[in-house]
Order: sequence, then C-alpha cells, then structure tokens
Amino acid sequence: MTERVAAPERDAWVISAGKAGHDVQSLGLAETLGLVPRILTVAPRGLHRLLAPWGPPQPHPEFRPPWPGIAIASSRQTIPYARALRRRSGGRSFTIVLQSPGISPRHFDLVWVPEHDRLRGENVVTTLTAPHRMTRERLDEAAAAWRPRLAHLPAPRIVVLVGGTSGAYRFGPDEGEALGRDLARLARETGGSLLVTASRRTGAESMARLSAAISDQPAFVWTSGPENPLFGFVALADAFVVTCDSANMLGEAAFTGKPLYAYNLPGGSAKFARFHAGMVAHGAMRWFDGGLDRWSYPPLDANQIVADAVRARLAQR
Repeated sequence: MTERVAAPERDAWVISAGKAGHDVQSLGLAETLGLVPRILTVAPRGLHRLLAPWGPPQPHPEFRPPWPGIAIASSRQTIPYARALRRRSGGRSFTIVLQSPGISPRHFDLVWVPEHDRLRGENVVTTLTAPHRMTRERLDEAAAAWRPRLAHLPAPRIVVLVGGTSGAYRFGPDEGEALGRDLARLARETGGSLLVTASRRTGAESMARLSAAISDQPAFVWTSGPENPLFGFVALADAFVVTCDSANMLGEAAFTGKPLYAYNLPGGSAKFARFHAGMVAHGAMRWFDGGLDRWSYPPLDANQIVADAVRARLAQR
C-alpha cells in the first residue's frame, strides 16, 4: 500500500548516519535546491548494520509517513532507508543518493558520485568535486564578521585545512610536526600568516605538534569550539594548503578559484590518485613544494550541476 507523500516544495529529508563529511554534501545540495530539510539520523546496529546497503532498514520511530517529496541520503548505513522510502512511497518520494550506494543506482531516482568513482549509469551524475555548503553570500557574510578579528595578521594569509588519518592516508603526530615545520618556513619566506583549522579526524597530539612548530609565526589556530571560522578563513584566504586526504576540503578551497596546494601524506589509493590528477588537470591544485605562487582558475562548484540534474529529472516525472 502506498502511503501519503508530502509535496516536494514543502518537505524534504536528509537521511544521515552522522558523518560530518557526508552531511556537508547532503545539506549543501538541499540548500542549493532551496530546501530546508528535516534531518533523520540513523544508526543501525547488529545485523542491520552488517547487511547494509543490501538489507532492510532497522526500525526507526521517525521513519514513517508522511513521506518527503525529496530525500537525500549519503553513506552505506542510510541506503536501506532510501530504498525502503522509494518503495513505501510508491516511487513518489524522489530519492537522491550522494556517493556510490554500493548497489545498483536503479534503486534510486538520482545518484551523484565524484568523477574519480567508476560508477556510471543513466541516472548517475558526476562532478570533479563534491557538493558543499559554500556560497558567495555565506562567504561575504563570514568575511565581514572575521575581517576585524584577523586584521592584525599580515598578508598573504595562507589558510591551512588539516584532515587526519583515514582509510587511505596517515596523519599522526610526526606528520603534524612535519607539516608545522613546512608551514613555519613558508610563513617566514613569504612574510605572511597562517590561518589553521582542524577537522574532526585531526588527532589532538598531531594538532599540538603542528601548533608548537608554528608558535613563532603570525597565526590563528582553531581546533574546536562553538565558533568555527572555516567560512571566514576561506573568504579571506590569499592561498590554501590542504592535506591531501580530504576531497571535501580540497573541493571547498577550489570553490574560490584561489591558489590551492595539496600537502602530501603517507598512503594513498587509486581513487585519490584519479581525483588529485583531475584537480591538477583543471588547474585548481598543485602539490606543495615549499613555495607560494600566484595563479587562478575557473572556480569549481558541484552544487549547481547536481541541482540542475535533480530539477531536470523532477521535470520528467
């Protein structure tokens, strides 16, 4: 039996497994579509977790009608809910999956994957970088808020986005200290300053060693707290140094069209190699070699491409 569905323009869901990187992509796409989504956070356990993405969804008190007009899901643990939603709504809920779902894309209305992913299909859209929450308006607001607080720091302002250890890369205390030494040398040679922000994956000891290494340079270092300066940093950056482990952070920096250096870490994978090669080919990214050049390139913005694909498929229904 098909259960009632809310109108797409009035209701949308983001189905989340609580992973910050995936949520940034989902919320960024929702905002570009003009949606204010309800966030349904799921945390399957036991057999339901092991069987994702192929198995049924674990019962959830908020997974019930009225079903949304549009739902955006990302990460393996959300896929059973997206499949069930499409089925229970009789296909009336438009289901979008960001990143490879691990099963055939035919189970959904639209799937986005980065170009370095090999998944393709008639309902699969690809872009070099990922959806994000950067907008010109948001950056302008952040620049106005943060400019007075950073006015004492000399140009060039080099924004450093720090990731952490992942399945593909290692960023431990030794890597943190090495990055700090290279950044300190860069600041000395350019006469500039460092605006450094950590991510959830950045280990405390790694960040402590990095911070100690740049302690004698003009810098603003953020590790945690209620007032994340990311948008302000991005808006006011003259150039970026970003650890190579995060496609999201590299893509956010490339939204600006400003010089972007990837800092190499131990590890790697074939997927990341394809992504980095694509960024270099676009002219957005260069590998950090200790220097700071000036160049520009067409800013990268996946949001509009993916949103246009959603609108086109909705218009065909």
